[in-house]
Amino acid sequence: MASKEIVVEEYEVNARDYPALIRIVKGKEFTPLYVVTTPEIKPATRALLDKIKVSLIRETKIEMHEILDPRVALKLEARFKENAMRILEREIPGINEKEKRMLSGLLVNEMFGLGDIEIPLNDDALEEVVINNSVEPVWVYHRKYGWLKTNLRVPSEEKILDYANLIGRRVGRQVTVLEPLMDAHLITGDRVNSTLFPISTKGNTITIRKFARKPWTVTDFIAINTMSEDIASLVWTAVQYELNVLIAGGTGSGKTSTLNAITPFIQPNHRIISIEDTRELSLPKYLHWIPLTTREPNPEGKGEVSMLDLMVNSLRMRPDRMIVGEIRRQREAEVLFEAMHTGHSVYSTLHADRADEARRRLITPPINIPESLLEALHLVLVQYRHRRLGIRRTFEVAEVVPVGGRESEAGVSFRVLYRWKPREDRFVQEKTSLRLWSEIGLLTGMTERELEDDLAEKKRILKWMVDKRINDIHDVGLVMANYYKDKDIVLDAVDKNKDISDLK
Repeated sequence: MASKEIVVEEYEVNARDYPALIRIVKGKEFTPLYVVTTPEIKPATRALLDKIKVSLIRETKIEMHEILDPRVALKLEARFKENAMRILEREIPGINEKEKRMLSGLLVNEMFGLGDIEIPLNDDALEEVVINNSVEPVWVYHRKYGWLKTNLRVPSEEKILDYANLIGRRVGRQVTVLEPLMDAHLITGDRVNSTLFPISTKGNTITIRKFARKPWTVTDFIAINTMSEDIASLVWTAVQYELNVLIAGGTGSGKTSTLNAITPFIQPNHRIISIEDTRELSLPKYLHWIPLTTREPNPEGKGEVSMLDLMVNSLRMRPDRMIVGEIRRQREAEVLFEAMHTGHSVYSTLHADRADEARRRLITPPINIPESLLEALHLVLVQYRHRRLGIRRTFEVAEVVPVGGRESEAGVSFRVLYRWKPREDRFVQEKTSLRLWSEIGLLTGMTERELEDDLAEKKRILKWMVDKRINDIHDVGLVMANYYKDKDIVLDAVDKNKDISDLK
């Protein structure tokens, strides 16, 4: 007996004024469906739109540098849309404004974008959009429901190749039979990988990891139980007092999102240099921040700017804080830990599923740095994605404690302070800190009692922010900027239950 289809969620998505209804459906398929319903275009209207495309190409003057330069792509897109609306008004007298915007959006999606794929690309609830080939449907990864099969298909392998080349041209990359692998990014910051047949034996592929339009904040994490107030206040304290923090986790566990979420805890008068392969971080506008990104070599193999190049260069830019997207190689790790030892506060991510695994990964190939260097690290957060339930949690929080006597025997222990208990879906304190409080006390002169009071204050502020739904990255940054300027202003807002507007 076939199971009945159930619509578990329904919402609208808009791609350049072209609307679509999204339904998440469970039932007949083993995998839930992501069903896209767009306005019906009648055959006569479709024929007219094909005619308008010709006029649009003829009447929109495009310079070659505009096609290739991603910095002017948005202006070119706006010009296309403006001309499309003018031609529609001329060809369809009496067309209303809503229909004109809708049809012009469709034209721009088809001529300037990725056609129907623009709909999921504009859905903020999605993290990944995947084209496996022209036979199978497009797949998407939903923040709430995980992997979903869609009712969208790309009509041919040639069209998939066209989409890949469209993306590649704008960033000076290409995908060909001789170079069948491509890493690139859209002008929105979305990361794109493409592979060609026969390297991908089922057909041409495109994988798009979407850049978060609204960055996750620490208040989001607390509200959805990804992180507890206790853990958030501990991390806030560590960042405030310039301790070094490493965020570990598996693929898709939210390492970069967590890294981004803790950046508002940095003081506004500290100079921050961030280094990434692809720009993913989005810091509050109140911070003194210089983002740097790597560059791939051109087809002739020239012009590469590597992560190591940027790390070495950043040390000459007088940073107070350094944020590095991910530790992958030995030389990068050596420079990173050298920066820690020379007085810079460093934050980075690492692929590891447990705190003790993070330690092993750092001291064994391919990273393989001396264990004695790890003494410069203070705190490790481990993020975890529960694939079946579609949730993310801070699985462990560990402090790094030096052990051993002589330098030749020196090592470190990763002591777990907090751990997530999946059966109860709650965070439990396993141990009290041995190192963090003594080190902060040494730097500030604060007693253990004063540190406990400081943590309690931070928890009150975080709870107030969650209750007031202060979850915009810039609003969270505003609260932190006020806290560092005069924390009594923020505590007064908390005590009197004021709104964020009272701090602006």
